Amino acid sequence: MTDFLRSGRPERRGRLTGKTAIITGTGSGQGRAAALAFAAEGAVVIGCDIDADGAEETVRQVHQAGGRMSSTHPVDLTSEDAVAAWAAQVSTEHPAVDILYANAAATRFAPVEDLTFADWKWNVAHEMDVVFLPVKYFWRNLASSGNAAVVLVGSTAGVTGSVTNGRLAHTATKGAVVAITKQLAAEGAPLGIRVNTVSPGMIRTPATEGDLLSADHPMNAIAGHIPLGRIGSPEEVASCALFLASDEASYVTGVNLMVDGGWSAVLPG
Repeated sequence: MTDFLRSGRPERRGRLTGKTAIITGTGSGQGRAAALAFAAEGAVVIGCDIDADGAEETVRQVHQAGGRMSSTHPVDLTSEDAVAAWAAQVSTEHPAVDILYANAAATRFAPVEDLTFADWKWNVAHEMDVVFLPVKYFWRNLASSGNAAVVLVGSTAGVTGSVTNGRLAHTATKGAVVAITKQLAAEGAPLGIRVNTVSPGMIRTPATEGDLLSADHPMNAIAGHIPLGRIGSPEEVASCALFLASDEASYVTGVNLMVDGGWSAVLPG
């Protein structure tokens, strides 16, 4: 196991030296882990989050570790005006962007009979719009790089159903992210933009600790059904995203990489 997974800090190898990386949702969890990992590999990280305090803490941790990062916060990624303004601000200093990791998302769970139309639309905004808008407004910057990588975040929910968790809207939006990946890979290839997705399974984050992994949730014992026998960490997702963002994945595009300990590969799901 690498030093990164043991300590939560990646060992430095310089795989992203000279690259500018946009990462959304850097205030905590997988976004914070990615900011630390990408910066440790030499990238100049540009983050954002709706949570200003969390975003500031991530910047502090990156700087403490010797990395380079700036952040704009709060940014509401469900607002076209807010994303357009943020992208314009970033573009004044970074007209070419090498990496976009569209990590930010939030979800609400409910079975179909309890799912309100308002919650359906909320999920679309917080799991699809937060992907589409940054991609749209940074697309020209990515094309200017000539060797750019986009990494989206799907989920096991985007490729399988669940008998223990009512999640129709979440399944629909994450399935859409997987489909978006393939279309963007087609549109990006002539521009030198690779587009891939990481699809996490059960990952231990502040959000899952308060919901899916809480003591009263039927999925809190899910580790027993995962082939590797444990819950994943944000750092393990960040490592996979980093690979897809790096030149080590120069011949990889249109891929949905499952980061789930084998959960989606076995039955029951």
